[in-house]
Amino acid sequence: MHVSNLKLRQFRNYEQAGITFSDGMNVITGDNAQGKTNLLESLVYLSLTRSFRINNDRRLIKDGCEYADIRCTLHEKEEDRELRALITPKGKTLLVDGSAMKKSSDFIGILNVILFSPDDLGWFTASPMDHRRLLSQEIAKISHKYMHALYSFQSLLKQRNIVLKQDRVDETFLDTLDEEMAVQEAIIIRARRYFTSQINQNLGHLFHALSKEAHQVQAVYACCLDGEADKEDILQMHKESRMKDRQYQTTTTGIHREDFTFDLDGRRAQEAASQGQKRMILLAYKMALHACIENNTGRNAIYLLDDVLSELDLTRQETLLKMIQGSQCILTATSIPAFLKTDNMKEYRIKAGTITEMEAL
Repeated sequence: MHVSNLKLRQFRNYEQAGITFSDGMNVITGDNAQGKTNLLESLVYLSLTRSFRINNDRRLIKDGCEYADIRCTLHEKEEDRELRALITPKGKTLLVDGSAMKKSSDFIGILNVILFSPDDLGWFTASPMDHRRLLSQEIAKISHKYMHALYSFQSLLKQRNIVLKQDRVDETFLDTLDEEMAVQEAIIIRARRYFTSQINQNLGHLFHALSKEAHQVQAVYACCLDGEADKEDILQMHKESRMKDRQYQTTTTGIHREDFTFDLDGRRAQEAASQGQKRMILLAYKMALHACIENNTGRNAIYLLDDVLSELDLTRQETLLKMIQGSQCILTATSIPAFLKTDNMKEYRIKAGTITEMEAL
């Protein structure tokens, strides 16, 4: 699977632009603030139906314009599919081959991208809530069932918290909500545990290959329950916490209180790892994501590297790019490293939102 072309209209600083990609290495060069990251952002939007930089979609629309339009052609197994996101101040419309999708969850996962960004290090100072959001974004790429369960749980949780804030709590209604929540939570916990096990199949050796260090690295899912965590276990958890929930007028236990982190040699990487080791952990995690997506969907994800090489020394630049060979990669940089200048590379230059394909060397 690869993106063969991308078309932007009134998106960020692009009035109208188009780009045709190779199925291998594509390098986007240009000075800062010319639109390189905006281009990658458009592909992330077509993957996740949201930006990785802002929460307000209106800011994606070019100043003075009424809408933004993102389209790409996805080539897979000799067939093409067109993905499109039309963004207006009132909302967004997601289309596949011209047909509008009723739910975002049906759109997510058709195009899978894996973004490497200098901002990734923010993981280690982010909150558990941010970790859960990012975790769910990745699981959504391999499981629609997970996203449906998560949306249902969030709606039920909102209702439960409203009930807990009432002067007279309807215990019977709480029993019903707990029953329905437990069904969804069991699905979510199974998916999160499975995802973590998939990541850990590759995370350690990828970290070793990148860092050349012998440390042990592991992804850690801090589940709200030990053991099987089936529906009955979850119901019992909510039953035992109900008095506390009524006291605090909110649901104090459940999958919405969990965390997903990394350990280095058995200690939390937030405290134990150096900045360089944290960067290697996240790079290894992103590549482990690629393997997870391929194992579970049968399709390759597309690597998006946003000015990541500037954060690495030459040896690790070469190691990273060698490790991701064989998949489509779109990389942004202010200039091209000498070792990347090969016949298999395509270069595009961006200046003030205008994209120019450069001649082959």
